[in-house]
Amino acid sequence: MSEGIVSEGVAVSWVFDVISPFAYLGFRDLARLPDQVQLRFVPVLLAGMLSHFGQRGPAEIPGKRRFTYRFVLWRARRLGIPISFPPAHPFNPLAALRLVIAAGSDRRAAGVVLNAAFRDGRDLADPAVKQRLRENTEWAISLGVFGVPTLVIGRELFWGHDAFEMGLEYLRDRSAFEDPQMAAVDSLPVGVERPR
Repeated sequence: MSEGIVSEGVAVSWVFDVISPFAYLGFRDLARLPDQVQLRFVPVLLAGMLSHFGQRGPAEIPGKRRFTYRFVLWRARRLGIPISFPPAHPFNPLAALRLVIAAGSDRRAAGVVLNAAFRDGRDLADPAVKQRLRENTEWAISLGVFGVPTLVIGRELFWGHDAFEMGLEYLRDRSAFEDPQMAAVDSLPVGVERPR
């Protein structure tokens, strides 16, 4: 793929959980994707992914929780994005995720729910589309998605709000991601592992 050219109809999936303030911040960036991209919204349960991979969420580690919330507020202010945390965080996102699915899992549904949670600081309540949420989470796990938000372009994962530019560059010129140095990090040996 040559510089500046995106194939017609490139499929891109945006994997997100409404519990993530980074999903709220990153939602606006999606408008910057090339017009040729076919964007699919995939709501997932971050807690399911964390459990699958044996991880703790940022809000479960006190120092990381404080830093994360402060960073989100700082980042939102820098980007000029209005933000107001919901009354409690983390919150149970199941109802809101099911609502996104019930409303079509599209840009409008995702935007309304993310704005309700983090722009308006609302407490999100309950409908019921359980199976689709489970399937989305299993699909994301099967691709190796380990956090949200994540852009999925083919088999490549671009995790986090701050990786969006990397995803755009990948869409413009994949060859930059196929050089020997990039290939080498795929097989970089693990020098030491912590006991679990």
